[in-house]
Amino acid sequence: MILRPFAAARPISHLLRTHKPTPPTLTQIRTLTQADIDDPGMNGGYPNPPPQKRQFRDPYADWWDKQERRNFGEPVHEDHDILGVFSPHEYTHFTPQKGFVLMGAFIGAVLGLCGLVSLSYPDRPAVERTFEGGLDRELGGQGAVLAPSHEE
Repeated sequence: MILRPFAAARPISHLLRTHKPTPPTLTQIRTLTQADIDDPGMNGGYPNPPPQKRQFRDPYADWWDKQERRNFGEPVHEDHDILGVFSPHEYTHFTPQKGFVLMGAFIGAVLGLCGLVSLSYPDRPAVERTFEGGLDRELGGQGAVLAPSHEE
């Protein structure tokens, strides 16, 4: 008795046929939906107020949150972490030009003080000591007595 699966077996030739794959398409079709048109910021319709650092808001106004200078229910900007009170402050005390002038004046004053000190600094209070004939013999030169060695 012949088994049914073997009887219905097809030849292997259909597996050996060459198959040409279709080349992949590299095009993207971007379509705008009505939701993208209605909400271009893609934030769910949340109102995004204009960017203003809390540092520049009036500190004496009647704010609900006096530290953050914000009223209750006021929408915050999406970059609130950059615009909040605890972000680095913008340095507005001097313009860069005035800062360079002040830094140059400081460097000039320090260098002027160093020059004045070097002009008025006293010389050495003592005269260097000299030895007749130098220290050749005392420091182990040609006329020095050799130290005894342990081998002798």
